[in-house]
Amino acid sequence: MEITLLFAPLIGSLICGFGWKIIGEEAACWIATGGLFLSALLSWITFISFDGTTETVQILRFIESGSLSTDWSFRLDRLTAIMLIVITSVSSLVHLYSFGYMAHDEHFGEGVSYKPRFFAYLSFFTFAMLMLVTSNNLVQMFFGWEGVGVASYLLIGFYYKKPSANAAAIKAFVVNRVGDFGFALGIFGLFMLTDSINFDDIFAQAPELAEQSISFLWTEWNAANLLAFLLFVGAMGKSAQLFLHTWLPDAMEGPTPVSALIHAATMVTAGVFLVCRMSPLMEFAPEAMTFVTVLGATTAFVAATIGLVQNDIKRVIAYSTMSQLGYMFVAAGVGMYSAAMFHLLTHAFFKAMLFLGAGSVIHAMHHEQDMRNYGGLRKKIPYTFGAMMIGTFAITGVGIPLTHIGFAGFLSKDAIIESAWGGGSMYGFWLLVIAAAMTSFYSWRLIFLTFYGEARGDKHTHDHAHESPMVMLIPLGVLAFGAIFSGMIWYKSFFGSAEYVGKFYGIPTAELAAGGDTHVDGAEDNHGDDGHGDDHGDHHGPGFAGKPGEGALYFAPDNTVLDDAHAAPKWVKVSPFIAMLGGFLMAMWFYIWNPTLPARLATSQRHLYQFLLNKWYFDEIYDFLFVQPAKAIGRFLWKRGDGDVIDGGLNGLAMGIIPFFTRLAGKAQSGYIFTYAFAMVIGIAILMTWMTMSGGAK
Repeated sequence: MEITLLFAPLIGSLICGFGWKIIGEEAACWIATGGLFLSALLSWITFISFDGTTETVQILRFIESGSLSTDWSFRLDRLTAIMLIVITSVSSLVHLYSFGYMAHDEHFGEGVSYKPRFFAYLSFFTFAMLMLVTSNNLVQMFFGWEGVGVASYLLIGFYYKKPSANAAAIKAFVVNRVGDFGFALGIFGLFMLTDSINFDDIFAQAPELAEQSISFLWTEWNAANLLAFLLFVGAMGKSAQLFLHTWLPDAMEGPTPVSALIHAATMVTAGVFLVCRMSPLMEFAPEAMTFVTVLGATTAFVAATIGLVQNDIKRVIAYSTMSQLGYMFVAAGVGMYSAAMFHLLTHAFFKAMLFLGAGSVIHAMHHEQDMRNYGGLRKKIPYTFGAMMIGTFAITGVGIPLTHIGFAGFLSKDAIIESAWGGGSMYGFWLLVIAAAMTSFYSWRLIFLTFYGEARGDKHTHDHAHESPMVMLIPLGVLAFGAIFSGMIWYKSFFGSAEYVGKFYGIPTAELAAGGDTHVDGAEDNHGDDGHGDDHGDHHGPGFAGKPGEGALYFAPDNTVLDDAHAAPKWVKVSPFIAMLGGFLMAMWFYIWNPTLPARLATSQRHLYQFLLNKWYFDEIYDFLFVQPAKAIGRFLWKRGDGDVIDGGLNGLAMGIIPFFTRLAGKAQSGYIFTYAFAMVIGIAILMTWMTMSGGAK
């Protein structure tokens, strides 16, 4: 079953990409879609029936060189099972949605068969992502990592006749190579120190790495901290964290289903998955995890500020994705990996639905993406409006405070904010609360500008706005179900007590006695440290135990974030809800009660508005620091190196030196016998002189 769910997307991609001329365009696309639905069905069966015990299925022997032995294997644990349902569920629904969205694409003329190529790319991307999350070693993961990079390049640049799409694809590819270089260095370092790239071997040696040092850039570093940091650099690129984030908003140049698949639910979460997968190493790298926490919180804040003023409906959601990824990294950074995975799961549902809902709006408005040209669409496209409202409730965190009743984002995002508090990161806590207020503002701003108020923009477009076909609405309905219920269904499994979380992830738990002794599975005293610090010495009940790698996640004995998060004051737990209400009321004030206020504020605070509208000028700074110098070097090597040296040298040789010697040799060809005889006599004289002087010695 595992092999089938892994290879079904690849087979569908190959048939759709290469066999569509034989079986027909429509049949090829349906085969690719059918392969994804089969994979999704098997993934859900695997997820529901999984008992928490890690299993490994060997597919084939992959790479063997010296002590390096790499099998292509299928690693099945709870972490893999979660990613399987996220990837295949969203991908299958995106495939179905694409039948309606890509039915008539204005970027291609009549007679151009673009759909088989599009569906083949989608399926290939899904296969590469599945290869990544099912890997049992870092080399296989890196192959999947690069596979999704190639697929994203192809999908972002799908409209290859559009210069901006080509530029966005190149930008995504280049920026991700920066992060991937750090990821590769991390793999090299782990192999150098552990002599293995298999997860089980690395996890078993993680405590030893914390006590070793490694020389890098002429400096000695703690091995665990450096390697954890290098792996996170790869995650920074793939998950669009600050400094390597500039590719994500430009990636909206691809078709909207691409945005929903790659940049909302799957590829961008690969970085979060990597950090959680490597939790046995990360737990021994406190300095690196502090960096993860700070950068994640800063990313959440910066992306939220930019999202406040964006006018392209897809870019607003793109910056929202970047911000939500920051939330996930804060949770992972403070050691609450299960909360990061919780938000990854719920975010996949409501963010994919928001992107597909935005695509439905764009489809209704004849590919108009500027929200300033929308307005009053809730009666024109009521089903899309309902789905977008549910997605907005989920992402802003609507629910009943101090209960476990609410939309998906209410439970998972609050869990992260409480974890930031419990993990002692006040910087992360306050930035996430502020980001929650801004998330609510720009999310409701999108709703109000799109569906409320008077119709703006082209009157003809508004008059002909219509609801999307059923093939596009069904995925919205399915995702809406996940956006409403996924948080409430899986809250205990991801953020309940250690007993619930441990059972769900296959993590051994220990009974913590009042004296601090732990009793694992009814055994005798295990070790004296209760794992809960000075403030929890009298704690009774189960806690995390086991060695690194024994479960899908690893929580060190001194990691008490889960207990501390649940023990947070009520004002901490209510603060995200208050922030959400504040953002909602501010959006109501700006766009419903006093619609002239945004324009006046943008005029009075022009510099701040331009600063946010231009995305903190990151693109301009990078253009000045990296792009223009690279172009200058390229021009120098082109004109001086290639033009003057290489071309000039070849031209000089071909048109100067060779003709000179040719003419010189031509003069010797006089045609007179006495000239040739004279040359022979001279030659013989020279030969005899040399023989005489050398004495005939060889």
